[in-house]
Amino acid sequence: MSDTFLYTSPLDPRAKPLIDELIHEYDSRYGNYFNAEGAAAELNRYPPEAFAPPQGSFLLLIRGGETIGGGAFKHYNQRTAEFKRIWTRSDLRRQGLARKVLVELEAQAGRQGYSRIYLTTGFRQPEAVGLYLDYGYTALFDTSADPEIYKSLPFEKDISHLVPPAFENEAVEPRLRAAGAHL
Repeated sequence: MSDTFLYTSPLDPRAKPLIDELIHEYDSRYGNYFNAEGAAAELNRYPPEAFAPPQGSFLLLIRGGETIGGGAFKHYNQRTAEFKRIWTRSDLRRQGLARKVLVELEAQAGRQGYSRIYLTTGFRQPEAVGLYLDYGYTALFDTSADPEIYKSLPFEKDISHLVPPAFENEAVEPRLRAAGAHL
């Protein structure tokens, strides 16, 4: 059975398993540490349009008709996409699915003209920290310190090598150049 990517919207019914499990996992790990309303408030902080082309993208990883992973990005600044909601189904972890989602999101961000990635993860998500460090992301915090002092752990990565040559040296924002990008 092969895995396929589906570019869609957070409003797609196939996204519900991803969103429901993210809420459950974040609430289990953090409770109301960040927000009295919990993870649902955080996941609803951005409108679905923030993850829509040409500014952003939302993808699901599908296997056998079931959503098994996903992720998204939104516009952060002229050259930077901010990754959000990278997730894999809990019973399918440790199979490289998060890395697969990460690679696809990076490629899509490049296709949309972004040359840098910015993302944050929570201090109680060591698996995510390991993934980002292993996959070439630079920690924008002291990795030897107790992560709880930071709460939110930021990372960045240069992906300028993924930007199609047609976008290089253009003085137009990526979200405006993306009209011809593969979606």
